[in-house]
Amino acid sequence: MLHGSVQDGPAYTRGVSVSTSDPMIGRLIDGRYQVRSRIARGGMATVYLATDLRLERRVAIKIMHGHLADDNQFKQRFIQEARSAARLAHPNVVNVFDQGQDEESAYLVMEYLPGITLRDLLHDYGALTSEQTIDITEAVLSGLAAAHKAGIVHRDLKPENVLLADDGRIKIGDFGLARAASANTATGAALLGTIAYLSPELVTRGVADTRSDVYAVGIMMYEMLTGEQPFKGEQPMAIAYQHANDSVPTPSSANPKVPAELDELVLWATARDPEERPRDARALLEQVQDTESMLQTALPAAGATAVQKTLVLPGPLGVARDAETQVIGGVPTAATRQQTASAPEVSDSTVALTTVSRQRSRRGWIIALVVVLLAALAGGTGWWFGFGPGARIDVPSVADSSVADATAKLTEAGLRVDPQQGQVASLDVPAGQVAATDPDSGVAVARDSVVKLLISTGPEMIDLPGLVGLDEKAADAVVSSHWTKGTDTVRQFSSDAEGGIVLQALGVDAKGDTVDLGQTAQYGEKQPISLVVSAGPLPDVAGDSVDDATKKLQDAGLSVGATTTDYSEDVEKGDVVSLVAKNADGSDKPVRVGDTVDLLVSDGPPPVTVPDVVGQSWDKAKKALTDLGFKVQYNHSGPADVIPSAFTVSKIDPGAGTSQPKGSTIKVTLDFSG
Repeated sequence: MLHGSVQDGPAYTRGVSVSTSDPMIGRLIDGRYQVRSRIARGGMATVYLATDLRLERRVAIKIMHGHLADDNQFKQRFIQEARSAARLAHPNVVNVFDQGQDEESAYLVMEYLPGITLRDLLHDYGALTSEQTIDITEAVLSGLAAAHKAGIVHRDLKPENVLLADDGRIKIGDFGLARAASANTATGAALLGTIAYLSPELVTRGVADTRSDVYAVGIMMYEMLTGEQPFKGEQPMAIAYQHANDSVPTPSSANPKVPAELDELVLWATARDPEERPRDARALLEQVQDTESMLQTALPAAGATAVQKTLVLPGPLGVARDAETQVIGGVPTAATRQQTASAPEVSDSTVALTTVSRQRSRRGWIIALVVVLLAALAGGTGWWFGFGPGARIDVPSVADSSVADATAKLTEAGLRVDPQQGQVASLDVPAGQVAATDPDSGVAVARDSVVKLLISTGPEMIDLPGLVGLDEKAADAVVSSHWTKGTDTVRQFSSDAEGGIVLQALGVDAKGDTVDLGQTAQYGEKQPISLVVSAGPLPDVAGDSVDDATKKLQDAGLSVGATTTDYSEDVEKGDVVSLVAKNADGSDKPVRVGDTVDLLVSDGPPPVTVPDVVGQSWDKAKKALTDLGFKVQYNHSGPADVIPSAFTVSKIDPGAGTSQPKGSTIKVTLDFSG
């Protein structure tokens, strides 16, 4: 069941659009909702078709744009929409199932309702008939009346938020601007909602209550009856000015086929003064139902500009003084509008209805006789086809039900259930639940017919070839044959596989958890598969300068984080020894494109402790120092022609026991020993 009205933009499209470039497609939200395709996108959020893997049903998931994640006001509207809709349990209101936060993405989960919006219908057909307008208006007002009863003002009613399901249901959605109803519900500093449907008090004072929603319904009625909005302008503020200062014209002025009764309803609902409008959606709904009954009676039909009955509406209606000047807050009556149009004056509504009542009384006995005869015929026919041998019953839908519940529902409908059950694979119905019936739901069958339950075995299990070791293109072909591409492909560096080779295939189990498919023999049809593909070996940066190593890594799609230093015998001080990519336990972790790695930089060779060579012969002391990597300088006070081997060490600088860099010079003082 489709939902998705997106704030500040077109709410719906005809069906589902697939966007292969959208990074959300295939993503698993909160470990539960698998995103399948995009439905619509607006200024505040994007709506996707998704599968609830826990309950195995299709839902619509509305995800706030990432750039709004830090805006508390937008987040609050998201939460408000969930809370407002969750308080309503009505067949004409879109259900909200869940609300949460996944990483930086706030989301709402709603029922998925295949169909179109009222905006789509108006775009394709222009003006609707009076009957169609009344049917849609009744459904909208029924859902809105439930909201008003619960103390909720919608504040953003428009054709984009009226959903027309393929099965005939009509629902209102998008409670993102909804607030608790009061006599003075402020919108805040900014003017919110869609300008073409804002009431005068919202434009001028920034306040809204239930009568503001009624005004929006009146504008939608005008648009349905005429195919256009009552106020137009090149700039939004020009339209807002007209809402605040002009009265809505009669629909019949744009479409002469509109009955005067509907003219009166539109003018009543769109009165500039809120006090002159219906107090809430329930009051307008009752009058719409009365008007529908009146239009369906045997009263002769007439055009909107002819002399005809005037609908009596609650509340005072102001009277325009002439054709050019209107009293602020007033709404023209039917008589005034017809005088302005140079048509004959309409009689008082009470007198008109009384006259019609007397005419009906005169022919009442004839009608009564006809009614008795028709009732007898209808009763006999109804018994035959409703309860007798000719009765036929539409098989009720029991999909997604347990076997016990399905059996009870079919039995209650007057059908018998076959004790032998069938089985059928299903992508949407959990295993063990009823997926369908034979005959199918909606098919008319004779009373006491036998219906067979078809039990879901879950998605059809299909042999899955091994994907590890294939090149990416071949693996994608295998996945697209029977399964769906999961989240974005992960590129992971590997010294064991050249770039483009599949290293790992990941799937989702019945609990919604990610699992390694490995060499799995079978996997459910249309279930998501994500690939981990080799990006080739990591760049070799050993011995490079930090700048050169950083450029190599960035070119490979990596970011450089911190740098640490350590001694190295082989790498000069200041150059890179290696990359550092460790797990919390110290083990090496896989490095993937987009990851951040650290660098280990050489601090030169480790320091060496100077040995104590004082008192040793020159030859022995020299060998001990040079073996440790030191350079040696000496001086002595003996005869110049005496060879150093005849000397002993009396002093060293730096002294014994100190730590010195390898390759540094030790100064040795020698004494003549001969």
